[in-house]
Amino acid sequence: MTTARDPIRPYRPNDRAALYAVCLQTAATGGDATPLHRDHSLPGKVWVGPYVEFEPDLAFVLDDGAGAQGYVLGSLDTRAFEARLAAEWMPPLQRLHPADEFEPHTRDAALVRLIHQPMVAPEAVVNDYPSHLHIDLLPGWQGGGWGRRLIDTLLRRLAEQGSTGVFLGVNPENEHAVGFYRHLGFEPVSSDGGLWLARSLGT
Repeated sequence: MTTARDPIRPYRPNDRAALYAVCLQTAATGGDATPLHRDHSLPGKVWVGPYVEFEPDLAFVLDDGAGAQGYVLGSLDTRAFEARLAAEWMPPLQRLHPADEFEPHTRDAALVRLIHQPMVAPEAVVNDYPSHLHIDLLPGWQGGGWGRRLIDTLLRRLAEQGSTGVFLGVNPENEHAVGFYRHLGFEPVSSDGGLWLARSLGT
């Protein structure tokens, strides 16, 4: 008798290109952003690369056997992550992508701005919720419970590592995503620079 393989597994180094592709294909409020970018690697460089480089043990992949269909990425200590991001990850990208590389008001230009001015989470959020996460699922895998399973997998790992709380940032106009996170127990904790949702871990 064989047992069905669990499609959620830990990240492996050879997953990086596939995760970059998932990131690109979900970067338009959950939809495919490929036509919206000249540089298709930029979303992955900003939203995937540093997580799998710095904390690969907090990265989990949804793999249907044919390749990555989604992922969840996390950071145990957000302030330490932000420090490494600024000191180690972004400087090479800043040299590769000058601030004026793309026309203003394009998606590529917005990501290059983040490369030169990395986002810092609000102090009021990080004080109570030191960890954070980032999740993406290809459209065909959305709405089937896989997002919940990915997040639950990461939250268990964060709790094992001693985290007391986790947050994420979301576009407040993405009502579907906000509703999904609220359903998982995340509550709004700040609107400073965007909408920040969080939930406590442990007791």
